[in-house]
Amino acid sequence: MINDSNIDASFWSGKRVFVTGHNGFKGSWLSIWLHRLGAKVTGFSLPPSTTPSLYELGKIGELIDQSILGDITKYDDLCEAMQQAKPDIVFHMAAQPLVRKSYDDPIATYQTNVMGTVHLLEAARSCESVRAIVNVTTDKCYENQEWYWGYRENDRLGGYDPYSNSKACAELVTSAYRQSFLSHSSIHVATVRAGNVIGGGDWSEDRLIPDLMRSLLSKQAIILRNPEAVRPWQHVLEPLSGYLMLAKRLYEDGAYFAQGWNFGPRTEDVQTVQYIVEQLLSQWQGEHPGYEVERQEKKHEAKLLMLDCSKAISELEWKPQWGLKQALDMTLEWFQAYNRGENLLQLCQKQITQYESAAVSGNS
Repeated sequence: MINDSNIDASFWSGKRVFVTGHNGFKGSWLSIWLHRLGAKVTGFSLPPSTTPSLYELGKIGELIDQSILGDITKYDDLCEAMQQAKPDIVFHMAAQPLVRKSYDDPIATYQTNVMGTVHLLEAARSCESVRAIVNVTTDKCYENQEWYWGYRENDRLGGYDPYSNSKACAELVTSAYRQSFLSHSSIHVATVRAGNVIGGGDWSEDRLIPDLMRSLLSKQAIILRNPEAVRPWQHVLEPLSGYLMLAKRLYEDGAYFAQGWNFGPRTEDVQTVQYIVEQLLSQWQGEHPGYEVERQEKKHEAKLLMLDCSKAISELEWKPQWGLKQALDMTLEWFQAYNRGENLLQLCQKQITQYESAAVSGNS
């Protein structure tokens, strides 16, 4: 039992939970946490998109109740899997999540992120057991004005690149389904927009931490495209705690919580790419080749991005527990444990315990 941390194990124990994208970075961490809470987890996803992957390193397929290989762009397969799982709660995480890849393959990005969302919502409304849906989008769904203040949930949606824009589309799809269909049913759906998540087990291409860790492990200099870019960095457990809290409120309290929610870091933890790299290099145990700056990049990426999380703090009583230093420490601890060949599932479970303890002390 987890007391006073706002993550209620008594609620999650025995709940049937359906997670799309369960073998991705965030999905793997969520699957571990849900299992720890006593939930019965069914995952639905394509094979892991990276080698190595947290899902395979942690043997998460053996941890959860069922892991289904499937594609959310294939509606019949998704619908059949959901009907068989009979979930109470759905977390929709499956996506094409990379900005640069969306430039290379915009059709697949829109198919996955937009029509995949349509398929998920359609499958859920045809499944009598479903009571709550948390649709994971991104902080990049806002029309970026390069403001020096955080975006609020009622700010204009947009997206310069296909990835960001497809996630704004997914927000609009969710809103339309909520108003057209789900408001007349017993299903309540919310969207969640997190900052730049970091943590152990992220091996995605063209992301800062994975690129840096690959460079350290291979003893090659990392190439920085936009060292001055400012991002809302946060450990992966921060937004996941918000998703869990929100899902519970959707399930128990219904329509009021069926809206968009930001889950980002404290203002002081919004830092540049260069700052993150220098902090991690200074703590790496062993030799490192440093970094180089490559300014020939032609694909547009936002320079400044921040979130206003006042609503989640006020109405969900959620708040960030770990500052940026601790988030970086936990990330580094994980990758150094990987480098030493240690048990990574046990480390993930230990870090979740530490996060829960921080939440308890923070609420006492």
